[in-house]
Amino acid sequence: MASTLADAGARLRAPARLPSFRLLWLGQSLSLLGDGFSYIAFSWITLGLTGSTLALGSVLAFQAVPRALLTLVGGSLSDKWSPRTLMVLSGWARAALMAGVGLAGMTGTLTLWMLCCAAAAFGAVDAFFQPARASILPSVVDAELLAPANALLAVGTKVAAVLGPAVGGTVVAFGGAPVAFLVDGVCFALCALCVAGVRTRPRPEPEGGAEGAVEDGQDGPAAPGAPGAAGDTLGARIRAGLRYAFADPRIRTILVVDAAVTFCQAGPFTVGFATLAKVDLEGGSATLGLLNAALAGGAMLGTLAGGAVGGRPRVGLLIAALAGWLALGTGLLAVVDSAPGAVAAVLAMGFGMGFQGVFGMSWIQRNIHGSVLSRVIAVDMVIGYAVAPLSLVACGALAASGTSPMFALTAVVLVVTAAGILASKPVRAMR
Repeated sequence: MASTLADAGARLRAPARLPSFRLLWLGQSLSLLGDGFSYIAFSWITLGLTGSTLALGSVLAFQAVPRALLTLVGGSLSDKWSPRTLMVLSGWARAALMAGVGLAGMTGTLTLWMLCCAAAAFGAVDAFFQPARASILPSVVDAELLAPANALLAVGTKVAAVLGPAVGGTVVAFGGAPVAFLVDGVCFALCALCVAGVRTRPRPEPEGGAEGAVEDGQDGPAAPGAPGAAGDTLGARIRAGLRYAFADPRIRTILVVDAAVTFCQAGPFTVGFATLAKVDLEGGSATLGLLNAALAGGAMLGTLAGGAVGGRPRVGLLIAALAGWLALGTGLLAVVDSAPGAVAAVLAMGFGMGFQGVFGMSWIQRNIHGSVLSRVIAVDMVIGYAVAPLSLVACGALAASGTSPMFALTAVVLVVTAAGILASKPVRAMR
């Protein structure tokens, strides 16, 4: 047992021995810490400037819409240039934006329209950073280190997601929102410096063959960046990325599953948790906090467990198992009548999400052609951006009559998703 645990720990620590990975981990963590800062800073300075919740919603919308609209562009440019280049440029651009807003706030010249423009610019720049950060890893670590490296990056992401708003709120409380923007700018500048120090290698060919052949021997879609691909204009590259993503049954299934899981998370884990805590369990904000902490804690434990496990499990079966596991968890939430029971179910769901996420992302990075990897990831992100609001609206309507119908319907969607995965031979064979 001690030897097994030592081996697992060694696998998990292996990527951290690489200087470029350490810089990448620190840079990504600083960027996500800055994202948490920016949310608090934008929210607080808008409310302080206008006192209007409508204005706050408008500023946040100005940030979200460009991010959703430009993510495909960001993925295309990341494939054309390099993920590292876009990450560095994005870091410096966000640093300048945050510093500008902070200085305007300190001098009393900041207006609502300036905030809206800054938020829109921030969202646009972030659309170039996100696909790049998800696609850079295969050029930093070897294929056998992708799973533990993804696990360590995911842990940094989760820690930064918690610390960013908390530290940002503290800075706002003691120094004011303009100071928080300046500190935020420093975070993004340090991110750019760290990523600039990363030494990348040529992107490896996918393990399924140069064109990403499917498991049953059929040829996969031609790589858009390969010789003979269609035109090199931005629009042509985006269309080529979409064709590549939807032509391969394995990638297409992953996109559909991610959409289904996002739909079953966005609403149920926000509207559902809040309604469950307040109405069904007759608790308060502390109960809601416990549910969210259980989800985050379970995901972190699952991520570490996934990174420590050796070998390459059948990813297709893992995806189906995750859908079934989440269906079981949401089914339990439909009937649970105690806070400890709900927390236990959510903790288990989070563990499954974290565990499978390590292997799912590693499969994508290992098997999708390097010349189109960022575009496929961008497609996945855009689908999530589109599905999440629909889930929130649908769950808000269903939760009006209680959480049981909402969680029950979510469980049915997940069961159907798992069955669809198992029905596909190429997906079942994925490793």
